[in-house]
Amino acid sequence: MTELLADISARIRGVRQLETVISAMRSIAAARAQQSRLLMEGVDAHAGVVARAIAQALRLLPDEPALPPARHAARAGLVLFCAEQGFAGGYTSRLLDEAVPLIAAPMVAGADVFLVGSRGAALAGQRRLALAWQTPMAAHADGVPAVAGRVAAALFDRLPRDGLERLDMMFAAWSPGRGLELCRRSLLPLDRSAFAEVRNGIAPLITLPAAVLLARLAEEYVHAELCRAAMHAFAAENEARVQTLAAARSNITAMLDRLQARERRVRQDTITAEVVELGAATETLRGVAPRPTPRAARAFARRALPLDPPRA
Repeated sequence: MTELLADISARIRGVRQLETVISAMRSIAAARAQQSRLLMEGVDAHAGVVARAIAQALRLLPDEPALPPARHAARAGLVLFCAEQGFAGGYTSRLLDEAVPLIAAPMVAGADVFLVGSRGAALAGQRRLALAWQTPMAAHADGVPAVAGRVAAALFDRLPRDGLERLDMMFAAWSPGRGLELCRRSLLPLDRSAFAEVRNGIAPLITLPAAVLLARLAEEYVHAELCRAAMHAFAAENEARVQTLAAARSNITAMLDRLQARERRVRQDTITAEVVELGAATETLRGVAPRPTPRAARAFARRALPLDPPRA
């Protein structure tokens, strides 16, 4: 019983240490999520400014070029923003579940997957998903622009070499009311709905040829969209981690309650067993030592304490 009580006490100490670690991890994830939310407004504003610049530059073109018809054997690419670390619940698995049907679509021949996130790369390897390129996700929100730059450099290098004609990106966004939402954006061709400004009025004054200006703006817009997607993915990963660790902490609290209740029961049983053992030992001692008979006791008392006067 004493060994069982010691085991329970040791397990309680271990669970409390685990609770401390989980609380620290949750605090770090919450701080990172808050930092990414503060930077989100600036990232979205940057993409919006570039989109408005493209909308104004489109006024320089006489007519909007018609998009070429889709071909059945068109090569496509998919930029997938996954988690960098674990303890994020089903965040990465959900992204991969949504991405696999797109990669295996019959309209796509040999889709190239550009994956961001070490945890996502590990899970993709378990699913035997071939990756054309991969890079780690940023560890802090300040490193998101560098991640977007690496992805953009890889895309601009492989687009002409691999002959990609379609390029989409998929990432997760987090909103307080709805939680995790999967977003899919087109990078090639660019989504014309992002340039919704009406093409009328006076065309802007430029110092570059219109084609060169639009090409540079498109390059900047792709980088801005990648930066926006990476920032949303970074925030969503940490928000998912906060929720997962909060649930883990609740489970640990319930486990501690059960262990402490069991410890109290075992301790009470131990005390009861010791009391019973002491009582049994006392009865045994009483049975071993013989007690004098009442007559012998009275005779001994009369001799030891002669209270009656001596007879004549």
